[in-house]
Amino acid sequence: MLRAPHASAAMNLRLLLCGLALVGLWAAPVRAQIAPVASPSGPVLAGPYVVVDAATGETLLERDAGALWYPASLTKIMTIYIVFEELKAGRLTLGSPLPFSQFASGRTPSKLGVAPGGSITVEQGLQALVARSANDVATAFAERISGTEAAFGQRMTETASRLGMTATQFRNANGLPDPAQVTTARDLALLGIALVRDFPQYYGYFRTQEFMFGKQKIGPGIKFLDLYAPYADGLKTGFICASGFNIVGSAVRDGRRLVAVALGFRRADLRDEFVIRLLDEAFLLKTGGNRPKIWQVRNGGGGPATVLPYGECGTIRYDMPGDAVWLGTFGDWRTAKNAFDAGQAQLSTLGFSRLGKEYILPVTQNQATRQAAIIADLEPAAAQRLCADYGQRKLFCQVKKPGDFVAPFGGFWR
Repeated sequence: MLRAPHASAAMNLRLLLCGLALVGLWAAPVRAQIAPVASPSGPVLAGPYVVVDAATGETLLERDAGALWYPASLTKIMTIYIVFEELKAGRLTLGSPLPFSQFASGRTPSKLGVAPGGSITVEQGLQALVARSANDVATAFAERISGTEAAFGQRMTETASRLGMTATQFRNANGLPDPAQVTTARDLALLGIALVRDFPQYYGYFRTQEFMFGKQKIGPGIKFLDLYAPYADGLKTGFICASGFNIVGSAVRDGRRLVAVALGFRRADLRDEFVIRLLDEAFLLKTGGNRPKIWQVRNGGGGPATVLPYGECGTIRYDMPGDAVWLGTFGDWRTAKNAFDAGQAQLSTLGFSRLGKEYILPVTQNQATRQAAIIADLEPAAAQRLCADYGQRKLFCQVKKPGDFVAPFGGFWR
């Protein structure tokens, strides 16, 4: 369970600092920074972020919002914007065919998997962009609308400029890595606001969680919609190694819509938890027209930071700020999972409302692999209390710090 931001002294301090930072929005251009943000279990490294009131354009909270960043699959938000333009102009309909060339079909995952020469409908394509973040579908849209993906990238960049996204450059329709494809949190917030404003009749596609494609169920969509229900109403996540885990999310509470952008996290769950805390915090702030507008935030600075170097990306990492409890190492995953579930249940019995995260860690020695049962990202008091309880019952439990998780994890063999 997430704590309300006003319940944490750390969050109050960050709120004060963010408020002071708003005074300097017209200062010199900034370079993207990876720096700590608050969480209940400890500081989390993150990139730029911003929250904007969609009705007034007022910037409520921000850090480095004008710093360059790789958009990853947030690129598809612009792809969808242009598809909506084509629908509104009548050049496409929801039932129009979307053919797949060999190039589109060959795009790397995530993908829908349509064979070369096959086709789907425009509506299925929109659903696939949201529910699966399908790279092949994004390229198929690019070719259907502009002939080539390169030409579509030019249209994307021109559209971005028209919307006031002054730092954004697109080279492809899906967000696959390209060093020349960059944006900023500021620009992505403008794009989110534009989608709600310009296409209310189509915006609901961003709430797509799943859909049937033949006999195959495609989904689920972004977890943000469930995690921040009933307020969250859509938009998109994205990941590549260099940019980390990113999100543009929209939420409506008491008739007031906020658009939040959070970039550069090392884990998707930490990103989702942060953007929810950020929105909770922003909804407490009043808007009366006297805060700086998002278009007044200055873009610029050096190149984007790198969140996960390619040699590190895809490896087993802890990447969480909180303590962990190790409950033993077992011969199979199911037994380890049962041990984890029992530990979570005991935390609840002990009165802790914020439980930990599942972290079943494979540990190999002498060509044998066993599974370590770990409850991760706990507040220190919860970890200590659980192991004290286990000790009283003569059960194995050890508190581990994030720095104890070092590959190849031989310290977790038992």
